[in-house]
Amino acid sequence: MLNLVLFGPPGAGKGTQSEKIIAKYNLIHLSTGDLLRSEIQAGSELGLRAKTLMDQGILVPDEVVIGMIENKLKDHHDAAGFIFDGFPRTVKQSEALDELLARYDESITVMIALVVDDQELSARLLNRGKTSGRPDDQNEELINKRIQEYNNKTRPVADYYQQQGKFVAIDGIGEIDFIFEEITKTIARVSQA
Repeated sequence: MLNLVLFGPPGAGKGTQSEKIIAKYNLIHLSTGDLLRSEIQAGSELGLRAKTLMDQGILVPDEVVIGMIENKLKDHHDAAGFIFDGFPRTVKQSEALDELLARYDESITVMIALVVDDQELSARLLNRGKTSGRPDDQNEELINKRIQEYNNKTRPVADYYQQQGKFVAIDGIGEIDFIFEEITKTIARVSQA
């Protein structure tokens, strides 16, 4: 089973590359952002709680996210693998994900990090905000807060997987197909290991 963490700050291109990876490898997409947005759209208690936090640029509590992920794992126990998009965001979440996967005799195969500088991220998110309708992509102050939140709390996750020998950084600036080619080369390399 291929279990891949697609990692990078908001606007790095994770959503775009996820679609291509899912199509090629037949993986189940676990995007915490999508899971949370669907809860918000449904107007559930969890969704309303998450919306309040997300509107402030604050991360949703770990136990909520882990619970949603476990439900997806149970629903798709016979999958070819999973792509984790936007999760884990903290070392604590990484440890919780490892423990969760171990209960299913699985583990993370590789973390692929899309590396993009802060200025490019801000420009991409503002541009996306013009068409996405997402309010968190239309406010430059909130965008900068999200990038700072990533830099302060999420980057240490890369070190966590690097210590396990599962971290690979890929330049996230350039042609979409070229970046995808680099991702497929990485997956081929780790799958043979």
